[in-house]
Amino acid sequence: MSPRAGTTRTFTISFPPDLADQVERLAARESRTTSELFREAFRTYRAERIRALFEESLAEARERGNNGYGPEDVERLVDEVRAERWAAKQSATK
Repeated sequence: MSPRAGTTRTFTISFPPDLADQVERLAARESRTTSELFREAFRTYRAERIRALFEESLAEARERGNNGYGPEDVERLVDEVRAERWAAKQSATK
């Protein structure tokens, strides 16, 4: 998925010289830009965080004697998360 002109944002980041050299060498070795490399790195990081959070939730459910969530739980769980976020947002604006 290639970004179209005008649909991207630019971030400025800094690295120590040795790490910057590693980034440039890896990007060159894989024939891609550093932007492509960092986009993939972020997607991988995000996917790993989501997997870890899911596994934590599953472990907590098992500790409570539940073998995990079923399809019937999805809507209830989404509603609970939305309610928690709404409450946090409301208390932050007070």
